[in-house]
Amino acid sequence: MNFPGTLKYSKDHEWVKVDGSVATIGITEFAQSELGDIVFVDINTVGQTLKQFDIFGSVEAVKTVSDLFLPISGKILEVNPELNNKPELVNNDSYEKGWMVKVSIDSPADLDKLMDAEGYKKMIGQ
Repeated sequence: MNFPGTLKYSKDHEWVKVDGSVATIGITEFAQSELGDIVFVDINTVGQTLKQFDIFGSVEAVKTVSDLFLPISGKILEVNPELNNKPELVNNDSYEKGWMVKVSIDSPADLDKLMDAEGYKKMIGQ
């Protein structure tokens, strides 16, 4: 499995890519493999400011629905528009085309509460 070293990871299996004051967030390759085929992504929090680890949406797979937890505090700026018609992008390319939201970073210190790739791999037993 792939766990890019440039990303930060949450205990809830989300990843964060920081670009200045904006973070792109999605779920990890491990998470999507555990969920199975993703059939729907439900995120209706655009414009809302949420705290770290608040629920920002959900992802529906064939057999389950799972909440999505925001790994950093901030305002939801954008949802990946491709996921409306192609939720399988999360399965096929979870770190690039399958990203979920872009968030303005309210508290850069939140990133210190997240894991690096090695810490995440240890947590999931890789």
